[in-house]
Amino acid sequence: MESSGLPLFERAERHGDRVATVASGRAYSYRDLLDASAAIACRLLDGADDLNEARVAFLVPPAFDYVATQWGIWRAGGIAVPLGVSHPGPELEHAIVDADASVVVAHPSLSERVAGIAEARGARLLITQEDRPSGEELVARPSAPRLPLPNLKLPRPQLPRLSPDRRAMILFTSGTTSRPKGVVSTHGNIQAQVETLVAAWAWSQEDHVLLVLPLHHIHGVINVLSCALWSGARCTIYPTFNAETVWGELVGGDLTLFMAVPTVYSRLIAAWEAADPKQQRETSEGCRRLRLMVSGSAALPVRVLERWRDISGHTLLERYGMTEIGMALSNPLEGERRPGHVGLPLPGVEVRLVDDEGVVVPRGIPGEIEVRGPSVFREYWRRPEVTRDSFRDGWFRTGDVAVVEDGYHRVLGRSSVDILKTGGYKVSALEIEEVLRTHPAIEECAVVGKEDEEWGERVCGALVLRPGASLSREELRSWAAERLAPYKVPSEVLMVVDLPRNAMGKVTKSEVKKLF
Repeated sequence: MESSGLPLFERAERHGDRVATVASGRAYSYRDLLDASAAIACRLLDGADDLNEARVAFLVPPAFDYVATQWGIWRAGGIAVPLGVSHPGPELEHAIVDADASVVVAHPSLSERVAGIAEARGARLLITQEDRPSGEELVARPSAPRLPLPNLKLPRPQLPRLSPDRRAMILFTSGTTSRPKGVVSTHGNIQAQVETLVAAWAWSQEDHVLLVLPLHHIHGVINVLSCALWSGARCTIYPTFNAETVWGELVGGDLTLFMAVPTVYSRLIAAWEAADPKQQRETSEGCRRLRLMVSGSAALPVRVLERWRDISGHTLLERYGMTEIGMALSNPLEGERRPGHVGLPLPGVEVRLVDDEGVVVPRGIPGEIEVRGPSVFREYWRRPEVTRDSFRDGWFRTGDVAVVEDGYHRVLGRSSVDILKTGGYKVSALEIEEVLRTHPAIEECAVVGKEDEEWGERVCGALVLRPGASLSREELRSWAAERLAPYKVPSEVLMVVDLPRNAMGKVTKSEVKKLF
């Protein structure tokens, strides 16, 4: 792998006038990003030499402004804390308070959601547009009239030099099993995460990727946006996912890559199936022009993979990663992409499976995934005990259980919520879910464990049925008994309209458990 030693934004110098991002129908160059982020850095510094790792939380929709703000924070020497635009007030407050942000940056359309939080904490509030009637304004768009910036004598002012071990970003965990924790990554961690994916997935400056993912999560921030800008590629950004819009880009554009979560692919499949034959042909042909399509952030149901392959001609590339480690495992760009598996360790990443005592297990035996390498995060923000307990002899303990089958890793689930202990057996909730999804009446499902004196945990299933379908508990149990061991058959079944999910579309098992 190439290792330039340059922060992401410094590499932009070599890409100059190439198009970096396209948002709201307008193209912005790498030079635009450098100019805007330099101006933002000066405004953040406000006469100081260096933010010295001060936390800057920013609530900015996915667009040019987001990238310029992120780079501006980094160039000023701060730690970027992206906030989820879909998050309610309490979650925004948790992130701002937990990170102890001294500055909060907001888009004018979202500023009221964080203004009170910033004021209560005594944090400085900056707005990304100049048409704001109150509050300090932050230069964001190269097309907007420039604000007078104190001490700005050159187009490229002298800004702090950043070492690889300097803290760069705090992303919050998804909170599927506990209160979200702040994951601190250094500039070196980010570079390692990006370089491993650029090498494994053959990114180049000729690529054009479509971004429809949230930008407070590693999938969108690193896998799509940062990889594209590191490579000198073009990234077309939409603030939210819309199936019609995505299909339009796939048909009429020159995209080479697309990355999304399983929920997005399921919705694209539904839109394709509702289209007329002519539209179906056009959209399928559009997909075939792309060189790579990736799925991640949640388990990809095999039936979704197979249906998408029928429609698009692409076998989705599944990978495994998390906020703390970036991506660790991936099916190959060239070679077999095995359904239900997440492949092999990525370049520069070490992976092992261990038992409860930390002893490496033989192939074919389930074990907890542990990861080591330069992409692994530095710490949980202000949680030294949790950080210490999350490592074993230098290996990060992911809490996910997997098994190696013919060289490929298959994730069985979270050791805390997806590995159920019932009747003396360890059972994978994901395995049961995969079987249940093959029932013709079931659209989606989630399997959880419910404490039980006799069994330890009872297997419980929350089911979303297909429109017009019906299914009783007895019918399901009878059907499942023909396909699953007796101790894996759900003893309690609940029909629901939808499953609780987080912003990335991942089912929140803690909320599912509350249903029972």
